[in-house]
Amino acid sequence: MGRVAEATGKDRIVIVGAGMAGAQTAAALRQQGWTGRLTLLGDEPHPPYDRPPLSKDVLLGKADSTAFDLDWAALDVELLTGRRALRLDGAARTVHTDAGPVGYDRLVAATGATAVPLPGTQGVPGVHLLRTADDALALRTALRPGVRVVIVGAGWIGAETATAARQLGCAVTVVEAADQPLAGALPADLGRLTRDWYAAAGVELRTGAAVASVEPGAVHLADATRLAADVVVVGIGARPATGWLHGSGVDLDGGGAVLADARLRTTLPGVHAVGDCASFPSARFATRLTVQHWDNAMLGARTVAADLLGPDAPPYDPVPYFWSEQFGRMVQYTGHHPSADRLLWRGTPEDASWTVLWLRGDVPVALLAVDRPRDLVQGRRLIERSTPVDPAAAADPGTPLKSAAR
Repeated sequence: MGRVAEATGKDRIVIVGAGMAGAQTAAALRQQGWTGRLTLLGDEPHPPYDRPPLSKDVLLGKADSTAFDLDWAALDVELLTGRRALRLDGAARTVHTDAGPVGYDRLVAATGATAVPLPGTQGVPGVHLLRTADDALALRTALRPGVRVVIVGAGWIGAETATAARQLGCAVTVVEAADQPLAGALPADLGRLTRDWYAAAGVELRTGAAVASVEPGAVHLADATRLAADVVVVGIGARPATGWLHGSGVDLDGGGAVLADARLRTTLPGVHAVGDCASFPSARFATRLTVQHWDNAMLGARTVAADLLGPDAPPYDPVPYFWSEQFGRMVQYTGHHPSADRLLWRGTPEDASWTVLWLRGDVPVALLAVDRPRDLVQGRRLIERSTPVDPAAAADPGTPLKSAAR
């Protein structure tokens, strides 16, 4: 991967992308001693903001803005909002934007991910994505008591949006092409356990239901079912926002994420990548990871800042973590379960709260906790330290996970 001489403090670092990863990279650079020019470039007109509250507090009307509590002037950060990166010219060290070129000495790609649209729905009235602040505010206006809402996709964002829509008094139907909720995120046996959550919240869940077409006022399924819909929310995933890097010398993987190394350097010298748009090698899990969650953006920003400022930054190999608030439950996940060879229950799925551990041998590699935050905290430490556990003790929900360590 590309590596150039250490930054001198006189160069200009340009960060493309003003979400969590970009904003925190800028803050970390100043905190770690960078005194040179620092430019943060974002394509939205808003100052940098936090995304997780969009599907919660913003939709529910508890907040209008989730802007970070950072004083960009005091940090001496040149904040350029409303500028979309179009192309990167690595030879000329220039980012071409829709408002003109921006030169750099070092560059950080932090452009995140964009919501995947449902084919054929662009421009159809009443169809919403939920990725940006403007998306959330527009959807909030549409979610009124009695409105018929159809949500396409029973993943994390679909469940969170359904939760908010029900709290706002909407009639909600969720359609999912797979046989179970959270397909692709969790094994089918675990995704199946969330079905009852939808029913208890008054949400109609239709699985194995592919969407054939959407028209104003209705969603048509592949089995010829017509669902009346005043509002349609599409939550079928996100893809890395890396189109501007094509042909630049920054290599991408098959999913469009930037191929970064263990210090988040790309294949183009002088360019790092961080957050949702980047993939990185994990020695811990013996695979390459693309993690599109808040915690990865925060931790990766610190690694990029440290590597820009010196040659001794440690490799980036975090234990991934994320959370979801849905149907009155706090769902937390940490680790990477595909690397496991055994699943261990703490409690039973009939319990009000429960945890599952994934083990490789007797070493935890992932954990899913439903309303058991202490398990999450203690389990994450075990995963970080590759600590073996006594399976019998770990399976006892009355035994603290830390006490199950061998």
